[in-house]
Amino acid sequence: MPRPRLRHLALYARHPDKLAMFYQEHFAMEVIHSDPDGNHFLSDGYLTLALLKHQMAGEAPLGMNHFGFQIDDLPATCAALAHADVDEPQPRSSPRPFAEYRATDPEGNWFDLSEHGYGVP
Repeated sequence: MPRPRLRHLALYARHPDKLAMFYQEHFAMEVIHSDPDGNHFLSDGYLTLALLKHQMAGEAPLGMNHFGFQIDDLPATCAALAHADVDEPQPRSSPRPFAEYRATDPEGNWFDLSEHGYGVP
C-alpha cells in the first residue's frame, strides 16, 4: 500500500488576507481559493496552506489548527485507525470540499484524510 502523503496545513490567523499576500510575495505561493468568510487557501504546487480567519469569540487559538494527509484508500485507513488507540475518524462537518474525514492522533492533534487531495475544489 502506498505511503500517505502530508499535503495540507491549516493556520488560524487574525488577518488571513495579509498573510496570504506575505506568502505570495515571499514564497511565490498561489491563491487557489478564497471564501466569503475571509479564509484563503494557497498552494506551492505540492502542499496547500489554509489561512483561516480567527474568530475572537471562538475557542481555537491562533496558529496551527490541523494538517492533512492524502491517502489512497479511505476505508482501509479509517479501519486501521479505528483499531489504534485514538477516536475513530469522522466525516468532516465543514462544507469545505478539501477533505472527507477528520481524525486525531494520540496527543489530540487534528488531521484530515482525503482521497481526492487538496487542490482546487
